[in-house]
Amino acid sequence: MSTLVQVVKGNLIKKSAEIRRRMLQAIDQLNDDQINWRYNSECNSIANLVVHIRGNIHQRIEAGMLGKPDKRDREAEFDLGVWLTLQEAKQLIEESFNLLENTIHNLSDDDLLNQQTVRGKVVTVYDVLNQCIAHFSEHLGQVLYVAKMLLADKYVCTSIPKKCL
Repeated sequence: MSTLVQVVKGNLIKKSAEIRRRMLQAIDQLNDDQINWRYNSECNSIANLVVHIRGNIHQRIEAGMLGKPDKRDREAEFDLGVWLTLQEAKQLIEESFNLLENTIHNLSDDDLLNQQTVRGKVVTVYDVLNQCIAHFSEHLGQVLYVAKMLLADKYVCTSIPKKCL
């Protein structure tokens, strides 16, 4: 394996692990009701976001890269009836990011250049992984924002040990 591929894979895994860590640190500050709270019916709860990330990993990694059947119901991920316990959310995060990181770790040089079609566009596996990481980072921001809204001055920042401003 080339050094460049090792660096690329290492960076993807590092960013995934950071998103996982910060998401878990944020929701560990909340209870079941809080991770299922929505500002209004048009907004997502943290539980919806966790289920959505799992659905995205299923579709892009399991189905798109590993060849398993695509059984994703994207609309259901945002349903008002989605409810997770804190423990269920943490387990889903761990399972999702384990799958993502293990898949990245096991890729060969050639695998990164393999192509798949996403939303009618032909892209490389590297493109898919890079987009997944960016997508999950966006949802991490939403999780952090909701946690901070709910906890106010009790929120403990996940990026630095001091209070977030």
